[in-house]
Amino acid sequence: MNFSLILATLALAIGSFMNVLDSTIVNVTLTHIAGDFAVSPNQGTWIITSYAVSEAIFLPLVGWMTKRIGVVRQYIWGTLLFTVASMLCGMSFSFSFLLFARVLQGVVGASMIPLSQTLMMTLYPKEKRGMAMGIWSITVIVAPVLGPVIGGFITDNISWRWCFYINLPIGIISSFLVYTIFKKRGYTEKTENLPVDIVGLLLLTLGVGCLQVLLDKGNDLDWFSNNYIRILAVCSFMSIVILIIWEWYHDNPVVNVRLFLNRNFLIGAVTLTLATIAFFSVNIVLPLWLQNYMGYTAFKSGTTTATSGILVLFIAPVLGSQLHRFDSRKVIIFGFVLYSVVSIGMSRMSPDVTPSYIALTRFMSGAALGFFFVPLNTITLSDIKDTDMASASGLFNFMRNIGTSFGTSLSISYWDHRISQHREVLVTGVNSSNPSLISYLNTASGTVTSKIASLNHIIDNQSALMGVNDIMVVSGALILVLIPIILLAKRPERVVKAAH
Repeated sequence: MNFSLILATLALAIGSFMNVLDSTIVNVTLTHIAGDFAVSPNQGTWIITSYAVSEAIFLPLVGWMTKRIGVVRQYIWGTLLFTVASMLCGMSFSFSFLLFARVLQGVVGASMIPLSQTLMMTLYPKEKRGMAMGIWSITVIVAPVLGPVIGGFITDNISWRWCFYINLPIGIISSFLVYTIFKKRGYTEKTENLPVDIVGLLLLTLGVGCLQVLLDKGNDLDWFSNNYIRILAVCSFMSIVILIIWEWYHDNPVVNVRLFLNRNFLIGAVTLTLATIAFFSVNIVLPLWLQNYMGYTAFKSGTTTATSGILVLFIAPVLGSQLHRFDSRKVIIFGFVLYSVVSIGMSRMSPDVTPSYIALTRFMSGAALGFFFVPLNTITLSDIKDTDMASASGLFNFMRNIGTSFGTSLSISYWDHRISQHREVLVTGVNSSNPSLISYLNTASGTVTSKIASLNHIIDNQSALMGVNDIMVVSGALILVLIPIILLAKRPERVVKAAH
């Protein structure tokens, strides 16, 4: 591997890492930001929603935009503008301006992840693309895990504004290196002056925007009992259905929906979405439980769960470099089974569970993730033409984003539901005929009121823990359901040839 290739790989990796990091790094800063701008915590969550909505809308547009602008040029400008938007976030003088800067971040940064993936595929020969995807996958898997850790440390020790300022050197270095290396290689791009599909653009904006807001706000507004959520659901469903029909027959669609006719791409996209829901459901609920019920600080919670990214650092590049020797489907199935065994097998946590035990469960889950994410990328893009790679990568990452949104929203809602159910069952045991209760009231120190309050606290904690265990079981079971789906995929052509 020559030096310029190493630099290009590093530049693209840190660019995508920076982008993915920004989706989670501010999650632990919301209280500080809301306090600084004197807004409510519920209003503060729009910092996350605004970024997620704008990015989700523009991800499917990546392929269409690259045909007009070019892959390298779009990546460089996207990275530079994302860096400027990050600076504006850090300099925000009002909450409204911060929201504007976050929307700008999502709009200009949406192309960074799929285009970094596309450029990695361009840089490496076909026989080494597995290794390229392994290196690229590290950034996408590890960044969301490290986001809360880095965000918590920066916020506690410096200021939430530096969660955005740290992007400045990364963005400048990434864009400069990509520009220099591709210019030296004499890389030229053909662009087309394609007409703008206004109808498709409007339908995409309305459909994806409504869906993302619905998922972000559904749990807070009690889902479909709220008229606002019902309207969003109808608008989203109608817009997306009409969008698919419209783009199917359009000569120059903004979203190439015909890519889903490719069997491996369809199976890969569906599998990625459902696997992301399963993985992120645990990833979201665990830190909330640790901070709200176990008394962990944001930083301690982050470091406890961040172990899921350790093994990925080693598994992803090594597996990627050797993937051409194996049937990717079998590697994915191994990862699925390993994840399910870990998730279901370790779902018996008790109230005295230690940080080291939680860290171990995340460590093992991260190993499983490394085994299925890298080969899943390979299978999904194995039959895609080079001319459609940017479009496919944009749609593939869009499905990952949607999976993250669904996983976040549904897991919190399900957790709340299970907490209520478990609490209801536990409370029925609090009666005068329960000898354990009588023994507790007789031996515990304090007044009757303090004893009852302490008992109520124990029931709350136990209910929350049982809810977390339920989430882990459902997550592991959902992953197992994906095994027959992945078996429907074709083996990547280069693997079949190597086997013969």
